[in-house]
Amino acid sequence: MDEVTQAVENLKKEWSQAVEQLEVCIAAIESCGKMGKGTEEAMSLPRLNGSAQDALQLLNALQCRLDLLAEQLPTFEEVQSGQATLGSWKEQYQRLRVNLRSANLQAKANIGKAAQEERGLLLGGGEESTVRRRNLQTKAGMTSAAESITESLRRSRQLMVQEVERSANTLSTFDESTSVLRKAEGEYQGHRSLLMRTRGLLSTMQRQDVLDRIILTIGFLVFSLAVLYVVSRRIGLLTLQRKLADAIRSGSVSAGDILAKVQEGPAPTDAPPIYDEL
Repeated sequence: MDEVTQAVENLKKEWSQAVEQLEVCIAAIESCGKMGKGTEEAMSLPRLNGSAQDALQLLNALQCRLDLLAEQLPTFEEVQSGQATLGSWKEQYQRLRVNLRSANLQAKANIGKAAQEERGLLLGGGEESTVRRRNLQTKAGMTSAAESITESLRRSRQLMVQEVERSANTLSTFDESTSVLRKAEGEYQGHRSLLMRTRGLLSTMQRQDVLDRIILTIGFLVFSLAVLYVVSRRIGLLTLQRKLADAIRSGSVSAGDILAKVQEGPAPTDAPPIYDEL
């Protein structure tokens, strides 16, 4: 089941429990004063109304939460069902408010009637009236103390509810921060792999650069040796020409002899004798 759908189901359960609690409070308020104890029941009426108001606030909060979650349901049919549920909740909420108002009016009427009966009994003479006045004073003091304690507990409960909501908001903020950090970690891992590939390419380029430098150095050395060889050969020819020129000038060799030697070519090597077998 989807998380949003599960949250909606939980809201429906909370709504049912809150409605049941509110109906119990309304029934208790409506029955105030029917037992003939107008003063005692009048003192318990604020406590019952406080519980009823807490239940109404809870129902209102549940409506707001359902309104937010209904738009996030995965399918169109579930969205329509959520909207219909929200409409029925609003009608039920208004009906419960009306019932609470009617119950308070009925309780006031019952308490007024019971107070008149008690007043008639208290104004009557006799020992029974005296004992009843004492009992009422004792019960009134005890009820007042209980009401103050109940009011303090109700305020403490409201503060606890506010703290729980604040803690829930803090947890949601932490969850969002955690998701952002996870996304940042994923991006970092992607950049890290890219950096590793870039580092590998740079290492390959550096090795290729060293290899290119070695090849260029070897080529330059070979070219230099070739140049030196050509230059040395050229210098040898120039020296030979200079020697010939000096020999011609000194007269030890004539130009005709040199031309004759050139035309004759190199001296033939000693070939083996050829015998005529014929």
